[in-house]
Amino acid sequence: MAQTTTNTSALTWKQEGHVALVTISNPSARNALTRTIFDQGLELFRSFRRNPDIRAIVLCGDGAHFSGGGSLTRMQEQRGKPKHLQAEHVDQCHAWILAMRECPQPIIAAVEGAAAGGGMALAMACDLMVAAEDAKMLMSHTRIGLSPDCGATHWLSRALPHQLALELMLDPSSLPVARLQQLGIVNRIAEKGQAISDAMAWAAVLAQGPAAAFGRVKTLTYAAEHRSLSDQMDAERDFVVESIYGDECGEGIHAFLEKRPARFDVNALTVAG
Repeated sequence: MAQTTTNTSALTWKQEGHVALVTISNPSARNALTRTIFDQGLELFRSFRRNPDIRAIVLCGDGAHFSGGGSLTRMQEQRGKPKHLQAEHVDQCHAWILAMRECPQPIIAAVEGAAAGGGMALAMACDLMVAAEDAKMLMSHTRIGLSPDCGATHWLSRALPHQLALELMLDPSSLPVARLQQLGIVNRIAEKGQAISDAMAWAAVLAQGPAAAFGRVKTLTYAAEHRSLSDQMDAERDFVVESIYGDECGEGIHAFLEKRPARFDVNALTVAG
């Protein structure tokens, strides 16, 4: 498939095969997160849900860094404006993150350089993470007297014992990427400068998988955080029944019995849940 490119003022995205590479593009400010980025991210990721030709997504930063988080200049200006405007700003960021979680496609964060504050939280909001060996990831909010946002307390409190989650948020020092991998926050470590290419290669493999099944796996995994075991098993039952009569499962069974690789239909992508 020919590569296509679409540009916006703050996000760029291009399609390579069945993978969308989404880039936070504000390099002069270490890809600081802005309202424009939130607006465009929300619209873009909602559109991916309806696009069966996109089967995996990689999120990265433009240039040397993933994202340094919120703009301190904007925050300083905001202090002279009504509080409700700041609440609306954060709500729009959170709406984008929820849209990412609702995408049936697997989303991989490719982290080079700094991923600080909201930038680290955004990386953790992705389903998977590839980080360069020299990446600097830290929850920097308390350095300027802020508490975390962008879902950071949610991701960390579920991934780690509270002592470790609080260490990351109360002591805003970066941990080595190898340590973050040991803690389960980073999936794979790449050589310096190779995080995006490694993430794209992983996404290309995932893009060949059963798209509808992947969507159901994401839905089940994130719903398990707030369901009882009984309710979760009921949801698993319903998705198993839905899956076993679908084209993907039919192809998977035939391929296994015929001792050949499965060829999953691109058009099988559906929004689960």
